[in-house]
Amino acid sequence: MASIQIRKYRDVDAEIVKELFTLGMSEHVPSSFTHVLKQPLTQMLLMVTFCALMTSSKSFLLPILAVTLLLAGVRQMVVYMFNTYIETSLSKDLNNISETYLQQKNSCFWVAESDGQVVGTVACLPAESAPEFLELKRMSVHRSHRGMGIAKALCRIVADFTRERGFPAVILYTSVVQTDAQKLYEHMGFTKTREFVIPELPAKIMNFTLLEYRLDLQKDKERD
Repeated sequence: MASIQIRKYRDVDAEIVKELFTLGMSEHVPSSFTHVLKQPLTQMLLMVTFCALMTSSKSFLLPILAVTLLLAGVRQMVVYMFNTYIETSLSKDLNNISETYLQQKNSCFWVAESDGQVVGTVACLPAESAPEFLELKRMSVHRSHRGMGIAKALCRIVADFTRERGFPAVILYTSVVQTDAQKLYEHMGFTKTREFVIPELPAKIMNFTLLEYRLDLQKDKERD
């Protein structure tokens, strides 16, 4: 089994970190597309379109073609939403990790290495919505190295960093389609505190929900 080392980010890691993040986010497109197809509004739109065209055209070809085009359009909307998020994240912090995380107080960015190759990332900084907590961000592990405990180790390093600086809790946000991440965070002691739909129009149309999780470190300390 390859040895895993977790260390602070270096500028030489910039491109592989951005690649890991982009690949990780892109993996959620199929599950997000499936999520949209399960929504009652989507199913009603497809059914109404098919039935209306079937009745008016008296042909199977036109309604099938129309539904196929609608499905393609829905998938493109999902791709657009993820691409927009990726571009926003790159411009907001991932294009300048040192300045955003390493040069700021109570912030840090780590990478996980396996045989000299960066295979995982995680970061934390004071949460915008609740600056009394630190927010775990940019958690990503390459598909080839999942199931090796890397994500758990990255979670622990954020929790230790937060505890050492006297913050009472770690919070994070994940999406409704990231079921593996939800299981990981719950296993690590995080509890779900709220759910909300992303305010952007494409997300509202798709009923794309974010979940907020919190790890209360004071409770952990009391148990210790």
